[in-house]
Amino acid sequence: MSQTRLSSAAGPGIAVAGMLLIAATYGMARFGVGLFAPALAAVRPELVGALGWAAAAQFTSYSLAALAAARLVDRHPRTGLLLAGATATAGCIGVAVATEPLMFVLAVLIGGMGGGFASPALVPVIDAVTDPGSAGTAQSVANAGTAVGVIGAGGIAFAAPSVGFAWLLMALVCAAAAAAAWYPVRHPAALSGARRPAARSPGAASWKLLGIPSAAAVVVGAGSALAWTFGPLLVSQGGAVAGGQVGWLWIVLGAGGLFGTLTGKLVNRIGLRAGWVLCAGSLAVATAAVGLSAVTGNPWAAYAGLAVFGAGYMGMSAVLILWARSVWPHHAGAGTSMLFIALATGQAAGSAGFGVALDLWGPALPAALAAALCAAGGLAGLARRSP
Repeated sequence: MSQTRLSSAAGPGIAVAGMLLIAATYGMARFGVGLFAPALAAVRPELVGALGWAAAAQFTSYSLAALAAARLVDRHPRTGLLLAGATATAGCIGVAVATEPLMFVLAVLIGGMGGGFASPALVPVIDAVTDPGSAGTAQSVANAGTAVGVIGAGGIAFAAPSVGFAWLLMALVCAAAAAAAWYPVRHPAALSGARRPAARSPGAASWKLLGIPSAAAVVVGAGSALAWTFGPLLVSQGGAVAGGQVGWLWIVLGAGGLFGTLTGKLVNRIGLRAGWVLCAGSLAVATAAVGLSAVTGNPWAAYAGLAVFGAGYMGMSAVLILWARSVWPHHAGAGTSMLFIALATGQAAGSAGFGVALDLWGPALPAALAAALCAAGGLAGLARRSP
């Protein structure tokens, strides 16, 4: 089968399969820890003190997986898809049965690897089987899977009879999604375009092109960690949303995140840097709204803030993928890994730091700091070295 025929037949299907894999590895295995924080606090109170450190460990393991993926996926993307499914599934099973803090942190650490393998592996897969003119949109569709996964996890939070059952169900989803993404490209010939190596590795000048977006991603990542890790816990403790209704927060966040599918069109219209600033600015406003809700008990601020946060975050991460494809067109998977490592590094630091800050100062000051970090990271994207 020729590359052209494969693209026309498989491109949309791969984008949807990729969306499902991102939904499982990010929206469930990775960010589900924050979603289920109130429920975990209620039924396993011994794990509450480990939430911040577990999130930091998860972001760290995500970075390590993405670093490994940077050396793997441009030549062996199918292996990356399988590793994504295996680690996310194992992590979910671990969280389902964890009753001790150490076991919980270890399970979250393993689950965090799934997304680190998934995004970099999907970039060359989608580029290989999608027409160049629609590749940016296809990448944005797959990346918006986080929103789909968050909506699904919110639904599971309502429907599952227990926290353990919910995580076992999400483990099953992770395994099925990985199989769905791998099966259409199981034959080596299907990814001949993705397996074609570039003439040479990125040189020093090429690495410098990732410097500005990497630095901006670290700062925005640190700011975004407050909402991802502690958002539901803060608004439920502040009385804005009852603990049993927290799932609605994540459904709203995921619904907002579906606007991330439009990122490719947005960047085509206004450019990478302007798109980055818009998305990061949205995160700043949304984080401030979450903090306001936690302090005042206003439920509308919580719902509106998380809806805007979902749109901003999915858009921001999609901009990073498009940025990597722009500056490293022959190493798109590796470039995506580097920028997502930068994002996760900031999130790891933010999760650990905000966990301590919330104990010391309550929600108002940490939320203001998180919003300021998102705004500062957005402005950093305007540096002139950016493409």
